[in-house]
Amino acid sequence: MVEDVHQLSGLETKVEVTNLNFYYGTVQALFDISMNIPARQVTALIGPSGCGKSTFLRTLNRMNDIIDGTRIDGRVQIDGADIYHNGSNVVALRKKVGMVFQKSNPFPKTIFDNIAYSPRLHGTKNRHALTEIVERSLIRAALWDEVKDRLDRSALDLSGGQQQRLCIARALAVDPEILLLDEPASALDPRSTARVEELITQLRNDYTIIIVTHNMQQAARISDFTSFFFEGRQIEFGTTKKIFTTPREKQTEDYITGRFG
Repeated sequence: MVEDVHQLSGLETKVEVTNLNFYYGTVQALFDISMNIPARQVTALIGPSGCGKSTFLRTLNRMNDIIDGTRIDGRVQIDGADIYHNGSNVVALRKKVGMVFQKSNPFPKTIFDNIAYSPRLHGTKNRHALTEIVERSLIRAALWDEVKDRLDRSALDLSGGQQQRLCIARALAVDPEILLLDEPASALDPRSTARVEELITQLRNDYTIIIVTHNMQQAARISDFTSFFFEGRQIEFGTTKKIFTTPREKQTEDYITGRFG
């Protein structure tokens, strides 16, 4: 794996991954991943299906913990703290590191209750405070103007693109610092995809965003840094401009230019 450390100079490191290996039972899925992910930038993870992108993404908020038989070695640090250290607070971690999945998954509740769900879980019960959180989150997710008059309606009545932005708003409701997006636009039409990409661009100054995408054009459009994965290994990491124009590794160039994948 090649990483140009000079490209990260002057940028605060938010996530530091060191010699990370991950196993599903006896099957190794990630091999010796090391990467510094900068704060308040968009980092895209690209590579062919099954290369480990989503598995890696889920190591950053310990979502893989819920799968029986998984094992990890190496280190993942967020703001200098090892998130796999004994005694690490997983609830606090997932508050700090929000996640949005490939398929929009609104709860079968009202729009209001979808956004208020996590704040309530974390102890916010005051209706006025919840109302402020719901409005702020929907504004951040560029959805407020479309739903402000029907907050008491089911979230399942929203269009697919609106549902995905609702899921982003739900993730933002607990004020995370990092947002993990696992192919958030892959099931959306081009117009809805454009709205989600616009939203990511708007959020980049306030959040560290890490996005898995199979769409090369999308990665080129919205990310600051790109990491190319292949068969569980990170082949190359650098600025998106450099990865897409002058990659160091021939394997990266072959994938970017469509020779395989």
